[in-house]
Amino acid sequence: MTAAHTLTSLDIKGQVSAAEWQARVDLAACYRLVAMHGWDDLIFTHISAKVPGTEDFLINPFGLMFHEITASSLVKIDLAGNKLMDSPYDINPAGYTIHSAVHEARPDVGCVLHLHTAAGIAVSAQKQGLLPLSQQSLFVLASLAYHGYEGVALHHEEKARLQADLGEANFMILPNHGLLTAFSSIADAFLGMFTLQRACEIQVMAQAGGGELIHIPQQILDGARAMIAGVMKTSQGMGGSLPWPALLRKLDQQNPGYAQ
Repeated sequence: MTAAHTLTSLDIKGQVSAAEWQARVDLAACYRLVAMHGWDDLIFTHISAKVPGTEDFLINPFGLMFHEITASSLVKIDLAGNKLMDSPYDINPAGYTIHSAVHEARPDVGCVLHLHTAAGIAVSAQKQGLLPLSQQSLFVLASLAYHGYEGVALHHEEKARLQADLGEANFMILPNHGLLTAFSSIADAFLGMFTLQRACEIQVMAQAGGGELIHIPQQILDGARAMIAGVMKTSQGMGGSLPWPALLRKLDQQNPGYAQ
């Protein structure tokens, strides 16, 4: 194996606070869970997490597959996109634009997860967007926004429009582009994406059947937040802390090494 095909080994645990290290471990796990579910797009798309107690955030090293990412390889940047620690890796410029926009406007958001899944893009390309066809869609529609496609997100002037479109929502569909979740924790952002992705998969499958579709009644949609609180035993977020330990156990069996 040539040097070009090997990963740079990094170990920065002793250089960061315990809180930042835990955020790094959870974020690296989130990247690998996305890969494990088959939602990754080679080296593209991105997940970010705030460094606790700061406005800085962690994002993937551009060039690594999601199943390769470790806690030490994550790149720490500020809201202006400056790297705050030495790293052999650059970051995805489109990732910076999207994630800095959300973190700048939403101090309540600890994690932003953006994907280009086939089912997600398929639904994003539909004029009506996500339809109320499944229990999964019920949870998403309680807090869903849309941001129209402006091409690859390389222009910083798009940030203000993305921020305005997102508002206080936790879910966003980017037409012709993909999916995004924004929650206070990494576990909630992942569970939110699992729910959104599953809702999109179900919609595409239901439409492929060719029959008349049954929409969830509006009065049930209106009670979605109370239902989430009842199921997940929390009045805020998605209750991601419930399945997160089990997800990590599965990851430890199938793709260990993220906590390095």
